[in-house]
Amino acid sequence: MIRIRFTTADLARVRFASRPAPLQELNAAMSTLCGHDDAVLFDRWRRRLFRALPAAAAPFADLVPAGEAPAFIDVFSDDLADGLATVRASRPELVRSELERVYVKHASPPPSWIRHLHRGDADAWQLLHRAQHAAFETVLRPVWPLIQDLHHQEFVRYAVATAERGIGASLAGLVPGSRLEDGVWHLEGPGSRDIELGGRGVVLLPSFHWTGHPLVAELPDRPLYVTYPAGPGMPLSLVEAGRSDEALSGVLGRTRLEILLLLADEHTTSGLARRLGVSNATASAHTAALRGAGLITTVRAGRAVLHRRTELGSLLVHRRRLPPGRRGEGHRQSAPVTP
Repeated sequence: MIRIRFTTADLARVRFASRPAPLQELNAAMSTLCGHDDAVLFDRWRRRLFRALPAAAAPFADLVPAGEAPAFIDVFSDDLADGLATVRASRPELVRSELERVYVKHASPPPSWIRHLHRGDADAWQLLHRAQHAAFETVLRPVWPLIQDLHHQEFVRYAVATAERGIGASLAGLVPGSRLEDGVWHLEGPGSRDIELGGRGVVLLPSFHWTGHPLVAELPDRPLYVTYPAGPGMPLSLVEAGRSDEALSGVLGRTRLEILLLLADEHTTSGLARRLGVSNATASAHTAALRGAGLITTVRAGRAVLHRRTELGSLLVHRRRLPPGRRGEGHRQSAPVTP
């Protein structure tokens, strides 16, 4: 359990990152890529990306032995070039201590380039720079506009929730199983950890490639960063594929795709069954699967059950784009969650 202790000043300094952080999202994506959970959903995505990753990205695996990353690559800039420069500017003592920490329990000795990075060798830093850049271009660049869309939706959703219910209630509802009691935010996580904010405040960052527990980053003289899973629970390349009916029907099946298209408007289960020419039981089974994937919502109205497509479902069947001025990576501000 992670316990984050707020002062009154900290609650006033809760911010929501206004744009996604390329390198932090890359860390989340690479962790999911190298994992073994959710095999049915992710294995095809993993195989495709492993085939696509260039040799230049290979050092990334050396940097994160046994799935544990050094803290100096936790960078929250919303600009890729600025983020890479921030990694390079990491304090030598932090780089050394973090490399030692992640390798101390690793069975194999570190490769030579990691030892050179530990010494501050310029060529090793260049190797790391190329690895991060190559991994971003292969793993995230194709879906980066979609990540920006999803981040903007999460930003708006959280801002509205905060305006309606207040920061405390919004924090408690941010992550399933979390709660805010007597100024302490309780989050599910490995082990036991107590964090005193002491007026530093918190920056909230949704991740769309991470489905595990919230990730907490304490950086010197900075607010506490909390990265939490907010994605669709499926590889974003499948969401991106939703621009093509053929691609999406291959993933969901033709009947479920037809249901998603119909649910631009509200329908009952029996209404869907009539439109599709299937039994009520079949329509109910398909809507249950779509609801479990977060693509539709279901509410009961008297004896009827009403279904409607979610924003994620709409993204799958018709990508909505933000105006060009909203897509750049050049903005570096975090916006307050309070309107």
